[in-house]
Amino acid sequence: MGFSSVRDTESEPQVRVLPRDEAREHLLSIADVLAKALDTTVKIPGTSWYIGLDPLLGLIPGVGDVIANLIGTVILGIATRLQLPRIVLARMSLNLLINGTIGAIPIVGDLFSVWFRSHARNAVLLREAALKLDRETHTDWFYVGGIIGGTVAVLLLAIAFIIWVVYKLWVMLASL
Repeated sequence: MGFSSVRDTESEPQVRVLPRDEAREHLLSIADVLAKALDTTVKIPGTSWYIGLDPLLGLIPGVGDVIANLIGTVILGIATRLQLPRIVLARMSLNLLINGTIGAIPIVGDLFSVWFRSHARNAVLLREAALKLDRETHTDWFYVGGIIGGTVAVLLLAIAFIIWVVYKLWVMLASL
């Protein structure tokens, strides 16, 4: 039974580590792609307006807006990973909260999502803050986790409230 200090490097997977600036640009491009998919994928014929998955998913009663905003929180997660200032994270969370709350209103919320484009706004905030030289390097992770968790909780509560109202209306109409 012999021990060897030599590793078998052929069996170990090769991992390519991106340089810091290249990795940052890769994360920013992911956020841009997500924002475009959620807010401006398809041009509405005869207009200068674009529509994305967010208002389309919003047409699914109850869960559509939750799904769209949960996908949108990926952009917020990228901002957290890039250690953006807390004020930028708060603004991004507020954009998601506004979109999710108003988006929960049938039809009106979907039209609002087409106009407001919270994910595109967040991608712009992300890019601007990530490219500034004077941004914070160490943030309060409990604060960031609270903002993200609070945003998701409020969105889920708003959707649950809408579902409850629709259920009560359904029961009331069914008993007539």
